[in-house]
Amino acid sequence: MEERVLGRTGRAVSVVGLGTWQLGADWGAVDETSALDVLAAAVEQGVTLFDTADVYGDGRSEQLIGRFLREHPDSGVFVATKMGRRLAQVPENYVLANFRAWNDRSRRNLGVDRLDLVQLHCPPTSVITGDEVYDALDTMVAEGRIASYGVSVETVAEGLAAVGRPHVASVQIILNAFRRKPLEEFLPAARAAGVGVLARVPLASGLLSGRYDENTVFDPSDHRSFNRHGEAFDVGETFSGVDYATGVAAAREFAALSDHPARLALRWVIDQPGVTTVIPGARNRAQAVANAGAAASPPLDEATLAAVREIYDQRIRELVHNRW
Repeated sequence: MEERVLGRTGRAVSVVGLGTWQLGADWGAVDETSALDVLAAAVEQGVTLFDTADVYGDGRSEQLIGRFLREHPDSGVFVATKMGRRLAQVPENYVLANFRAWNDRSRRNLGVDRLDLVQLHCPPTSVITGDEVYDALDTMVAEGRIASYGVSVETVAEGLAAVGRPHVASVQIILNAFRRKPLEEFLPAARAAGVGVLARVPLASGLLSGRYDENTVFDPSDHRSFNRHGEAFDVGETFSGVDYATGVAAAREFAALSDHPARLALRWVIDQPGVTTVIPGARNRAQAVANAGAAASPPLDEATLAAVREIYDQRIRELVHNRW
């Protein structure tokens, strides 16, 4: 699989990574055996980056990855985790004492002495634009607790603020065919600064796979049931903030462009200049294998790119473009 250097980490990682939120919680139940099989299948296909967080299943996702790393010590997997949502997301909680406590827990969960990459987990904008949090993160690096740090953001403006910080190694942002705003300013700025980009929600919570319709029912524990209007966290994390009925109609047009719409959606992200790696989730082996296969697909031709842009402009742009 193609690899790209993840910004200021200096580490080369696969262009298709694995998001592991679904192995912790909020996507319906995934048992331990299935979760470990997903991790193994991804690595077998050349995936070398796992993205997780300390709150995914209250640490379950990190713990499963930790077990996998112990059982596969030569896997070479780069683990990007996150911190900052174990307490209320208010500026006064983003302090060194809390960082150390959260870091200790993540290192125990993952079974490592030093974390490869720690990302602030969608903190308030004032945290991203202030100085204090970066001083604390620099201290964590100096103490040998983390090798590098980054920021996971909700908006392009937040991403641009993070890119401007001299020691931010990477920024994670929502990017997919139904969320195109990062193409305009954010990706060029990240590329110019040498900051890595992790593209999350690449399938718009599964919409772009073409597998869902107006009658699809999601498990009550799945955020696609309980967060459609932002009841639990930013609504942009669920279907990219697109109204479900609108999203299904747009996804039907998108699926008509390819026999493998999910692969098309992932390849679209991979092809965007400035993207380091795309991090789709997978709940079973077949999904992990299919997602990794997008890396072997040829770059999209101009006609396909134009058709994807047209769907966005006609159905999606007015709903989301100025929100994030």
